[in-house]
Amino acid sequence: MRIGILGGTFNPVHIGHLILAEEAREKLGLDKVIFVPTSLPPHKEDLNIAPASDRLKMIKLAISGNKYFTVSGIEIKRQGRSYTIDTLTELKRKFNRDELYFIIGSDLLKYLDEWKDLNQIIKMVKFVAATRPGYPLEQIPNYIQTLAIRAVDVSGFEVRQCVRDNKSFRYLVPDKIFGYINKRRLYRP
Repeated sequence: MRIGILGGTFNPVHIGHLILAEEAREKLGLDKVIFVPTSLPPHKEDLNIAPASDRLKMIKLAISGNKYFTVSGIEIKRQGRSYTIDTLTELKRKFNRDELYFIIGSDLLKYLDEWKDLNQIIKMVKFVAATRPGYPLEQIPNYIQTLAIRAVDVSGFEVRQCVRDNKSFRYLVPDKIFGYINKRRLYRP
């Protein structure tokens, strides 16, 4: 099988994440895409991160009905800081006969030098960088495959800001996520 792995904070999961996953699945011929929410991201000190249990629940709600999408709580169960190498080592053990595609947005390319054990990661997976508005694909290392996807300029930061400022965010997230954020009063001051 060809399995896509899409990690991130998903704070919250939004339509950009879903479109990225669906286009990557289709264009790379993936059999499934696993969403892997971080417990504590190593490069973010944002105090406005929703509890991991809420972020996991939102992903489950957002992907329900898509037979190609699944979610793994592997990083949340591990707790502490989430490092890609640790997660991929576990997933590689579990899916040892499968081809793993690790999908990132082009916004993360500038941070690759800071990643723990990047050389090991490169040997374990096919690395894919998808286009993201405002982050052109420039100076791409040769171990990264690029993937042009539909331009959807939505970010978790923008969603959180809308919630905080009491502005509409209805169509930036799936309906179930809109309802969940409001019901749980997430991202409010």
